[in-house]
Amino acid sequence: MQATWIQPDGSATTLDVPDGCTLMQAATARNLPGIIGECGGSLSCATCHVIVDPGWFARTGAAGPFEDQMLDVAEAERQPTSRLSCQIKMSADLDGIILHIPAV
Repeated sequence: MQATWIQPDGSATTLDVPDGCTLMQAATARNLPGIIGECGGSLSCATCHVIVDPGWFARTGAAGPFEDQMLDVAEAERQPTSRLSCQIKMSADLDGIILHIPAV
């Protein structure tokens, strides 16, 4: 399964992501710029903030209550389809997902 991250400059990186792996884990394992994952995915830093491409947002679902609060303190301005990539696990339903890394 694959996911594509689009940088603020428009460049794109597509990676193979195993089923069940979070999109933050996939990005940080390959040192993808803009995804830090400082807290290691424990939902306490918002350094893995991504903007889910609108066509994919319904499949990821909305942020839960605590994630919603964390998005309010993310360095980049929150958007309607913002999520923390540590909370999005790859599945067959998300194969091909497109994520935008916000400019800070």
